[in-house]
Amino acid sequence: MNLIIKKISFFLLGVIILSACTKKVGPLTDLRPKIPVTVTNAVDFRPDPTVSTPLTGGAIQIILSIPAGSGRTIKEITKVAASQTYAQIQSTGATGFYTSAPVAGSGTTATFNTSLTEYFAKIPISASNPAAASNKELANRFYFLVTLDDNSVIVTEPVRVLVL
Repeated sequence: MNLIIKKISFFLLGVIILSACTKKVGPLTDLRPKIPVTVTNAVDFRPDPTVSTPLTGGAIQIILSIPAGSGRTIKEITKVAASQTYAQIQSTGATGFYTSAPVAGSGTTATFNTSLTEYFAKIPISASNPAAASNKELANRFYFLVTLDDNSVIVTEPVRVLVL
């Protein structure tokens, strides 16, 4: 009888300890925005959303979208960075971005257009940014700072560009 009481006591103590635990947010926590931004014309996830462009012609289009049920609309894509890290899009500076003017949103979507020609004019071919080749990704990813109608901002996941 004494053994059963001890087992029940340890079980109840374990339940109390586990129910008192809370998830802590730290530097390694995967923080997600309240309103997710998706790339609706992504052809693959490698693991980031990936859009494709032909080697000849090379039009690049990235369509960003938020859920219609979120109650928000996209005001604009405020900043666009083409980089290998988030550092540029998270900076408070006003220079060094891929575009100088915001890209207007339309309801729950915003469309960013560029081309391989413009990409290589802004980011010249180098050892770290090789020329476009068939079935290879561009060296830099596109990062977007999206401003919603309530002036809240969201930094999107990086978007890869696969040249076909």
